[in-house]
Amino acid sequence: MSDDTPVTWESGLEIKPVYGPEELAQSGGDAGVGRPGEFPFTRGIHPLMYRERPFTMRQYSGFGTAAETHERFLFLIKNGNTGLNVAFDLPTQCGLDSDDPMAEGEVGRVGMAVDTLADVEEAFADIPLNDITVSMTINGSAVPIMAMYFAMARKRGYDLATLRGTAQNDILKEFIGRGTWIFPVEPSIRLVGDTIEFCAKHARKYSAVSVCGYHIRESGASPAQEMAYGLAIGRAYVSHVMQRGLDVNPVARTITFNFDIYGNLWEQVCKFRAGRRLWAKILRDEFGVSDPRAMQMRMIAGGGGGGLTIEQPENNIVRGAYYGLASALSGAQTMALCSYDEAYTIPSEHAARLSLRTMQIMIHEIGLCDTVDPLAGSYFIESLTNEMEAKDPRHHGRAGRPGASCRAWRRAACRPR
Repeated sequence: MSDDTPVTWESGLEIKPVYGPEELAQSGGDAGVGRPGEFPFTRGIHPLMYRERPFTMRQYSGFGTAAETHERFLFLIKNGNTGLNVAFDLPTQCGLDSDDPMAEGEVGRVGMAVDTLADVEEAFADIPLNDITVSMTINGSAVPIMAMYFAMARKRGYDLATLRGTAQNDILKEFIGRGTWIFPVEPSIRLVGDTIEFCAKHARKYSAVSVCGYHIRESGASPAQEMAYGLAIGRAYVSHVMQRGLDVNPVARTITFNFDIYGNLWEQVCKFRAGRRLWAKILRDEFGVSDPRAMQMRMIAGGGGGGLTIEQPENNIVRGAYYGLASALSGAQTMALCSYDEAYTIPSEHAARLSLRTMQIMIHEIGLCDTVDPLAGSYFIESLTNEMEAKDPRHHGRAGRPGASCRAWRRAACRPR
């Protein structure tokens, strides 16, 4: 490639062959870089980041019966998983019992089947819920699943006021990128608001919503569009709960994000740095958030199925390692690293363990926890972070492209009713 060959990122940003002080000044300068743990959180939401606490390893898992899912949970924890990320089958996601005729052929196929409280109790039996936080990938039927989880925790003696965890519960992205919605838009948003309000009053450390740009990206959006949709959806939820009269500061502190990573490493890093900065500005300037901790964008990221291939699946091992690197350099609090065989099956134990070992090598062997935000101050990174923040997301992307990933398949939309 010659130096005059155009290079354009998927988000539409044109990349120059060399960056220096002039390019940084033209993009807006370095005034928005700041320090880690301080507004606008470009360099990360904690002062010491991984130096103080490495990212949580939260592999996505769940299939078949509650008993089979429980067995996989124990396997992952034994091998170093520090958090659980629960998949539910499509009937459960769509609010159907396993014996419903519409559920035929899909029970337990792409996640755990849940019909009763007993299923939830069996899946989480003997798992210490104060030590292993649980993230649940459930949206349209989030309310009954959250109720079952809270009931199970209470029966085991846990105080909801101290219980930590996350429900995805992002119904707006279902209307945009997946399709597992059950009710129309406005009632669906009210249900999300109900869960946020309940948690604000009774489970203050539990995150009732994890805004999910991930599925929007997997549906064909560019990285810039993924972040833009995520921020817009987050704004909608904050606006809704403020109309209920809730204090925006504690509510904003419980909203988390789930984003995708595949493709150009530098584009992912700049996407997240710009996204953190924008979210902090939105909360402060538009909603009057005053608590610095409430302005932080807490996120899970670590590899998107859209980048994996069925052909030569061993190459997905290499891809996954780079996705993990991008996630760490982006400042993610949690990783759910895709497994190499996810392009054609629910991850095997061998593949899931390899993804865990990849993250452990990143933490313990290659120096990613040595210092905070090692890319800070790069003419290239800071220039493109500025350009990503200013990007008009209405152009570029692959909207309408059929899902090419295992995760698009695993989380494929059931037909809305």
